[in-house]
Amino acid sequence: MLTSFPILSTLIWLPILGGLLVLFAGRNNDTAAKWLSLITVGLTFILSIPLWIGFDNSTASMQFVEHIAWIPMFNINYHLGVDGLSMPLVLLTTFTQVLVVASAWDVIKDRVEQYMGAFLIMGGIMVGVFVALDSILFYVFWEALLIPMFIVIGKWGGPRRVYATLKFFLYTFLGSVFMLVSFLYMYYQSGSFSILDFQGMHLGMTAQILIFLAFLAAFAVKIPMFPVHTWLPDAHVEAPTAGSVVLAAIMLKMGGYGFVRFSLPITPDASMTLDWLVIALSLIAIVYIGIVALAQNDMKKLVAYSSISHMGFVTLGMFLVYDIVQSTGSMQGAQLGMEGAMVQMISHGFISGAMFLAIGVLYDRMHTREISAYSGVVNKMPWFVLFAVIFSMANVGLPGTSGFVGEFMVILSAFKANLWYGTLAALTLVIGAAYTLWMVKRVFFGPVTNENVEKLQDLNKREFAIMATLAIAIIALGVFPSPLMEVMHTSVEQLLVQATTSKL
Repeated sequence: MLTSFPILSTLIWLPILGGLLVLFAGRNNDTAAKWLSLITVGLTFILSIPLWIGFDNSTASMQFVEHIAWIPMFNINYHLGVDGLSMPLVLLTTFTQVLVVASAWDVIKDRVEQYMGAFLIMGGIMVGVFVALDSILFYVFWEALLIPMFIVIGKWGGPRRVYATLKFFLYTFLGSVFMLVSFLYMYYQSGSFSILDFQGMHLGMTAQILIFLAFLAAFAVKIPMFPVHTWLPDAHVEAPTAGSVVLAAIMLKMGGYGFVRFSLPITPDASMTLDWLVIALSLIAIVYIGIVALAQNDMKKLVAYSSISHMGFVTLGMFLVYDIVQSTGSMQGAQLGMEGAMVQMISHGFISGAMFLAIGVLYDRMHTREISAYSGVVNKMPWFVLFAVIFSMANVGLPGTSGFVGEFMVILSAFKANLWYGTLAALTLVIGAAYTLWMVKRVFFGPVTNENVEKLQDLNKREFAIMATLAIAIIALGVFPSPLMEVMHTSVEQLLVQATTSKL
């Protein structure tokens, strides 16, 4: 779909320019910085809604396309567009940004304009990652995102923030260098930096395997997959609440998006040959990292490891395609797994963001995230505990919440591929319930044993609105996921054709 109004450019540059305005206009005026930020993210979210309303579910072609020559000498273009794979992620990003700004309203006291400005700029860049159709433009947005997140963790993070920021930067930057090299190789082979041209070009097996491994290095770190996951718990623990929300809700999804936009359609033969590697790493993440979460005493670290485990379902659902097609000869199970992976990305965005915001509410009051410091919170904060338990049940994968839908679809497809894959994937229902309910029991219920818990006050109106919005989103997607799946369906069908058509 072509449109005369550059809606995608607006969604990128409005928050970026708004962030720059906040940096200057909000200096020495915290109230102005907050309201300018809220107006900017609110307007950005409202302007993103027409993407959903005007989206044509019947085609897998790119829609709302914008194309301007950027660096003609090298055939690099400012090329934007969305399909059923990327459009829901754009809406998730703009929605999350509203909650991020609202959550920091009364919390951040130091250099408010810089904090808000960094998150606004980050929001525009993240939209750019999901809508870029030129590989160099994609790479620019991908790498630019490191700068504001580096600043946020480094400035407003915890005691070990310098260590966490350096680890975050080095892991993600070094992985991305290999991706850039693969882009340059394909440019010299095709004469184009267009992602869509890359998807259509023929590549030999050796080239495919090397490019696949280069993509794996970049995207596995971002998700993050085992064993390159160790930067995430450190980053989460040291990041301020809003930083953790953006990391979990949006940035981890960039890795999953990279697999469906690059790895599967560009290197289908290598993806089929090395699918065992990704499946093995995904199952390790689901089971082993879930067990690691059981041993955590810090609520943020527990939810961080939980995120790694849940994101294992994303990569598992994506790379089960080949085993399912070989064992059943049908695309039906493969489509179930792929759509389950995409639903899991959106669902995890809501649930992980909600979990970190809930932990942030407690931390703002008690200034500790240690599970042992709490007990009987329900006696003092009944409304908060109501929402926190809803989010926790979604994290477990309770039917009726969004956490159930994607995981159930992936588990079903895993059983179609291999009995052991399905069995190991299903273990998360037990392990996830164990670490989540253990935390819920110790933090929210039981007698009040800490005098600081006695002084806790329940949610204020701002916090209630944020929690209620997320609870509604989680339950709505859990009860009625079909609108989201209908948007993705045709694009997933085309992706499966690309992923299973040999280029040799």
